[in-house]
Order: sequence, then C-alpha cells, then structure tokens
Amino acid sequence: MTPSFASHNPTVPQQPPDGSLAALPRRAVESRDPATGTVWRRFDALDAAQVDALVARARSAQLAWQGRPLRERIDALDAFHGELFRRRLDVAGIISRENGKAIPEALASEVAVTLDMVRFVTRNAPTLLSAPWFTPSSLAFWRKRARIEHEPFGVIAVISPWNYPFMLPAGLVLAALVTGNVVVLKPSEFTPSSAALLAELFQAAGLPEGVFSVAQGDGVTGSCLTRARVDKVFFTGSEATGRRVALACADRLIPCVLELGGSDAAVVLRDADVGHAASGILWGRFANGGQTCVAPKRVFVEQEAYPAFVAAMRDRIARLRASPAADGSFDVGGLIRPSQGAALASQLNDALENGAQIVARSSLGSNQHDAIVPTVLTDAPPHARVLREETFGPLLPILSVRDAEEAVERANDTAFGLSASVWSRDRARALGVARRLCAGTVMINDSATVAGMPDIPHGGVKASGTGRAHGMAGLEECVRPRATIDDRFTSWRQAWWFGYSPRSTANFDSFIRLAHGRSLRVRFGGIAGSLRLLFRPDRPV
Repeated sequence: MTPSFASHNPTVPQQPPDGSLAALPRRAVESRDPATGTVWRRFDALDAAQVDALVARARSAQLAWQGRPLRERIDALDAFHGELFRRRLDVAGIISRENGKAIPEALASEVAVTLDMVRFVTRNAPTLLSAPWFTPSSLAFWRKRARIEHEPFGVIAVISPWNYPFMLPAGLVLAALVTGNVVVLKPSEFTPSSAALLAELFQAAGLPEGVFSVAQGDGVTGSCLTRARVDKVFFTGSEATGRRVALACADRLIPCVLELGGSDAAVVLRDADVGHAASGILWGRFANGGQTCVAPKRVFVEQEAYPAFVAAMRDRIARLRASPAADGSFDVGGLIRPSQGAALASQLNDALENGAQIVARSSLGSNQHDAIVPTVLTDAPPHARVLREETFGPLLPILSVRDAEEAVERANDTAFGLSASVWSRDRARALGVARRLCAGTVMINDSATVAGMPDIPHGGVKASGTGRAHGMAGLEECVRPRATIDDRFTSWRQAWWFGYSPRSTANFDSFIRLAHGRSLRVRFGGIAGSLRLLFRPDRPV
C-alpha cells in the first residue's frame, strides 16, 4: 500500500453526506521523529477555503512566470541548485529526522538525486520548448509552414508521499516550473517539514511569490486540492486513493499522472553471481526501511541457484544494523509510524499461518517502535498476502522456480507493474527475460535505482498507475502541444475550397495519383490534373 493523500497507510477521512469537505474537523500535522515518536514541529492543516485561496494566488502568478524568458526560469532553478548544494548536509539531517532514514541515505537518495534533477530539467527544457517552423509532410500542404509549441498547463497540483519526502516532490516541481507552470504541493501529513524546507530553498533562490506554494494538511486537504481550480494533478500514493484522484480529475476533465503501488519482482537466473544479486536485492528491498515503491518485493530464483542465494541473503541480512552503533550510524531505519508495523505484522502472520518460513532476520533495533525488522521468508504459497498485496516495509519472500519461464509467469501474476529486475551474468539471456516482464522499468543486475535516475521515465502499468515522471517523458507531462499553421500565400485560393464540378472529381483523383501512386507511370499521369486543380479552379466561390 503506497501513500494515500497523506500516508502509505491510508487514513483518509470520509466525505460527509452533504459533500462539504469544509465541514470535516481540522487538525494540525506534525513532524515526528520515527525513532522516538517525539513531535518537534507542527503545522496547521489547510481547509477548503485556504486551499482555494492558495490556488487563486498561484493562478495570479502563473502568466507572469510563463511569460518570463526560459533563460530566467532556468536561472531561478540554478539558484535553487546552489542553495541546496550549500545546505546539503542540513537538508539530509532534517529529512533523516523526519523520515527516519540514515543520513548517508538521505544525502544520496534525496539530496544528490534532486541536484541531478535540476541539471536534467534545465539542460533539456530548451530542446522540448523549442518550436522551429517546418513544412508538413503531405504534398497537399506544400504551401504551409507549421510549428508545434509546448505550453504549460497552468496551475499544477502535486500530492506527494512521505517515503521520499524531498526528492519525489522536487522532481515533479522542477519539471513543472521550468516549463512555465506554477505548483501547489500537498505533502504527506507525516513529513511536513521536508516540504517546508523545499519551499524555503525556492524562496532563497528568488522564486516569485505564488509560483511555488505548500498546502500543509491531511487527506482532506488533498481532496480539497484535487477539487480546486488546478489544471493538472500529479499524485503519488496508494491505488485506492489514486482511483479517487482520477475520478475527481475526470469530473473536472483535467489530466492526472498517477504513480501508485508496486509489488516488484526480482528474477535471479541460475547463472547469476548470487552474492552480487543478494547484496543488490538486500539494498533495494531494505533501503529506506523497506518503504520504497520500486523495491524488489518478490524474488523468484531458478532452482539451481536457490540454495546459494538464500544462504547469501542470510549472511548479509545478519550484518545489517537496524539500531545505531557507538558512532550513531545505522543501515536500516524504522518504519514511519507504528501503524505501518501493524499492517506488516498482519501480512507476515498470514504468510506464516499458510506455511511460510522465516529464514533470515536482522536483530531488533532499539530505535524502532515497530515489530518488523528486515525479514526474509521462504515457502510462501501463491495466495499469501505478502505475494498478492504490496508490502510496504522490510519483508521479503524468496521463491524457488523451475526455470525462467515459471519466473516470468509468476512475476507477471500481480495487479501491479511498476518495475522489476533480472540478475544474470548472461546479459543476452537477461535482456530476453526483461522483455517479457510486465513493468514500467526493468533493471538488470541492479534494483530500485531507477527512481533516482533523472533522465529515465519513471512510472508503471496496470494498477501501478498512468503517466510518467522524470526524463523527457516527465517534462512532456507538464506541457500540452499547440500547433500554429501559416500559409505562405495570403491571397491564393486553396484547391479544396468550394466550387466543385464534375471535373473536380477527376482533378482530385489526379492529385491522389501524383501523391500516392505506386509507380512512376501512375504518378506522371496525375500531373496534368493536379496542375488544373491548383491553377484553374472550375467554379471559384
């Protein structure tokens, strides 16, 4: 279960019978240390009227922002890059304190990736936004010249989760801003300070007021934002909430991009370096406390490599540090809230009751208030919830399969299709398996990294969502094409205008022969009638 409007464990209030979101009770949202539960900052949740006011302010700023030369928008994002680079350690510390991930992980997966994303969008936006004139390919339109411009949607709403509370929204916001949109961000109620920090950095970079705003709040605030006068919504969260977002957007006939859940498969082939595969899958699954959408969540190992792979995984998981060492460092942080532990415990118990076995487990971390630590299972039956649902935490089932055929069949037997990975020394064989996996991205001999690659489109198929973030596809999601067509001759009648006669049919047929004939003889035969069509209209109107 990926983030709802506010969290990965959806607790979105139901809309009251009268349909008034404003009638629901309001509360503050809190920055809470996941390791201790200590609240260290609070923000007031915005209600419907406040959200509408924020969107109205954004709309009033949008035309001026769009009207700025692209170079000025790029300069503003470059200034943001400079501010983030200067404060990189402070930013990583705040993310770690609020989200629970280790500071090195926050620095690598949040700060460094965001810096890369700034460079990508500023270097590639000029290509996307250029609009050269060209001559259309059809012979009938030889007189025309055309250009295709990409204009911003206007006000874009970004609803982001808590698992990567800085990088995920930043990637969407940067693409939207450089293309001339303005953005209202609704962050998770669990990580409001990370979003506030993002706004602080944009402000320090000199972004005009109203161009980027943060709507702090809970699920109701997110609902209000999707129903406000925004022009497009980018949502990252659970499948159930994503469907509600899609319905809200459909009701207003506005587009949305949905990055929803994942139950990503890792396929380990018999010729894989099992030690390398175990290390890569271990990191991909348990990084960020196992709370990553593109983490490998089901591992299918060809039977010849299965015993060695399980042994390698057991050896490596025993060395994971889930509690701070003497110097304060650790590998795997705890879950964002106790409720996440309860959800995982339910999935784990279901698997154990149906015959699964725990074969590897890290020691219980004293900095965790949840009951689930990095845990590896074997022998989970196909109907076990840990294989059918998304597990958003440090649980990993490993299954033995006869061959690659069975691995592909079982990997694709899921409602989700976000990403996948294939592990093999034989790259040609790995590519063949990768082509048959139903997923938005397939990595070979690596996992999860795709979400941090700025130039690679990120998104899924099936219940994992629609649309893409990152890459040129992500930039294109922030614009809509507008064509301008110019006729080079201001007073020359078009051949297809009114004034038809019996001879018109022959002349049009001649033109079709000239343009589309399959032999030179047929084409030459159409020249005379085509010239009559162009230069001697039968009956001008």
